[in-house]
Amino acid sequence: MLKRIIFLLAISTAAQSSEHENLLNSSGDIVGQIDRAIKLAGAGMEYAHQGVGISDGTLSSTAHISTEMLDAYNTALSNYANNYSPHGDIRQVLEQKAEEHLNIMHDSVDQFTEVVVSMSTAIQVNEKVAEAVTPNDKAEVQEFVQANQDMLVITEQQTEEFNQATDDIETNANAAAVYLAVAASDAATYLQDSIEDNNTTADDVNIFYDANAQWVSMGYNTTRNLTVVMLAGNNDFGLDLYASEADILALGAESEFYHTSPIAQGYDCFFNMDCE
Repeated sequence: MLKRIIFLLAISTAAQSSEHENLLNSSGDIVGQIDRAIKLAGAGMEYAHQGVGISDGTLSSTAHISTEMLDAYNTALSNYANNYSPHGDIRQVLEQKAEEHLNIMHDSVDQFTEVVVSMSTAIQVNEKVAEAVTPNDKAEVQEFVQANQDMLVITEQQTEEFNQATDDIETNANAAAVYLAVAASDAATYLQDSIEDNNTTADDVNIFYDANAQWVSMGYNTTRNLTVVMLAGNNDFGLDLYASEADILALGAESEFYHTSPIAQGYDCFFNMDCE
């Protein structure tokens, strides 16, 4: 089987913890214990002077602040002071969207690989026809085709799967590359500033890549405004991302995915390990 194409990505897949929720919950635990202790202290002062209503002597321990509570609160406090972003982090949103498209792309590569392998008999036929020079050689190829025609035929379903997988790979590879490029550029700071100016959060904006418009756009739930980052030509962020067809094909020809394919290795080498 063809090897899955390998991408080295400097993106984090771990979900960011909610510093706001952590501080809310940990401080709430402390406040709950303080509230309980104040009630117990108030009750103690009341019944101590009245000579009634004593406890069994263990209630005070239920108002203790444990080491775990203290550590959770102080850690949440530190994280809130140093790490919390009230408007969220658009770079993280962009990286997460890139990862989503990478996962789809890898699934499409698997589908593409499977159908290419099933259609590789065309490579075998092409190699045999290309190597046939004399009439006897060509007669042997004809005999081979006659004997194996049913196996050599490519179906319409196979071509539909091939075409769809090819489209899906390009679409999702482009989207992933765009989101990673924007996240790594000054454009991310521009988008983050826009989020803060509109008093919203990175999680509440709608951000997407438009291949036809050649931009990444960001819309807001609080306004009708739209912020865009252009991806082609000269712009404020230097994001001239589009490559020529020749450059793209040249890069593909140098890839491990191509070098481990039945096209590059040849039919007999790839399937029969008959490599020169």
